[in-house]
Amino acid sequence: MACIVLPAIAVSCARQQQPGDIRDRSTIKIGYFGDLSGPTIDFGQSAKNGALMVAEEINQAGGINGRKIDIVIEDDQGSPELAATVVNKLTRQDKVIALIAGGASGSSLAAGPNAQSAKVPMISPSSTNPAVTQIGDYIFRACFIDAFQGEVMAKFSYYSLQAKTAAIMLDFNSPYSRDLTEFFELSFSKLGGRVISKQSYTQGDSDFKGQLSSISAAKPDVIYLPGYYGDIAVIAKQARQLGITQPLLGGDGWDAPELWQLAGDSINGSYISNHYSADDPSPAIQKFVHDYKLHWGNLTPDAHAALAYDAMRFLVEAIQRAGTTEVEKLRDALAQTKDFSGVTGIISMDSERNAVKPAVILKLQDGRYIYQETIHPEAPDSAAKASPSASPSKSRKK
Repeated sequence: MACIVLPAIAVSCARQQQPGDIRDRSTIKIGYFGDLSGPTIDFGQSAKNGALMVAEEINQAGGINGRKIDIVIEDDQGSPELAATVVNKLTRQDKVIALIAGGASGSSLAAGPNAQSAKVPMISPSSTNPAVTQIGDYIFRACFIDAFQGEVMAKFSYYSLQAKTAAIMLDFNSPYSRDLTEFFELSFSKLGGRVISKQSYTQGDSDFKGQLSSISAAKPDVIYLPGYYGDIAVIAKQARQLGITQPLLGGDGWDAPELWQLAGDSINGSYISNHYSADDPSPAIQKFVHDYKLHWGNLTPDAHAALAYDAMRFLVEAIQRAGTTEVEKLRDALAQTKDFSGVTGIISMDSERNAVKPAVILKLQDGRYIYQETIHPEAPDSAAKASPSASPSKSRKK
């Protein structure tokens, strides 16, 4: 496994201080692990870019009270087992004071217990499975959870697309895909919709025509595909080859530049729920997009980049509020995060250390993710409670 350390200037300091005191001049070591190779490499690379961008901005501005940030990077190859191993290395050997978990929910679920037992705060930018933060009080996330995401797409389907029937095709071995299926189906049914076909596959399958033929015969109004972009590209192409014309719907697992390279125009007219839109005219978002493009060779930041950027920023803000890098006090400061202004929205931690924040609906057309509307949770803890009967407030594109 590869290990990369972001260079930083460390200045020795002879004066006596408490362990973790941010007035000293040692570097602040933060671990990053994610899928920098493997089937979902785009997720890990984008999240790494977002995290590194914050570290470099902080270091160029003089650090945190003069202390520079070192990012120690590990590639978990998208493997939950390897994610658990590299977290042990980062916490026990590298002695990081916090972790950014840049991969999918499966990796965070496997790695989280090791972070919890080491008592090192772990922030997942994009793991939406509700069970991630249930691991323990050192585990946080910067994103909404699958309960809210599934509800959002169900309500968009029912109200905005006026769909009354739906088919679902899920990756049965993926906790992410199973959870989105459960919450979409629950919410859609509560609204009065019906799921009339449910098919499954396993990541890496190449022939989906049997499942898609069954879906086509059922004639649903929409087809929900809560999977990751590599499989979605193949499914979408085969669906269109079979003459399926219904809108395809998905979640944040679709958001990767490679989706367009793999799927082409077969995903035109599809819709996804996501964490932010690079097309949002907000000055803060457009500044982030501009700065990211300058930093990373004109790449447009996807949601994984934006979420990791926010995760690193509110980690830095928590260190500043705590006045220390001592892990228990840092954990408490993270838990007290309220109304943090991030690129992906205003972030507050609920009692389960989940970020309470809005979701956006994006339409996929000609290589672009086009903003449609923003859907807000109804109440401070509604994302965690995931009440499908609650109607979230909306703000639509004018």
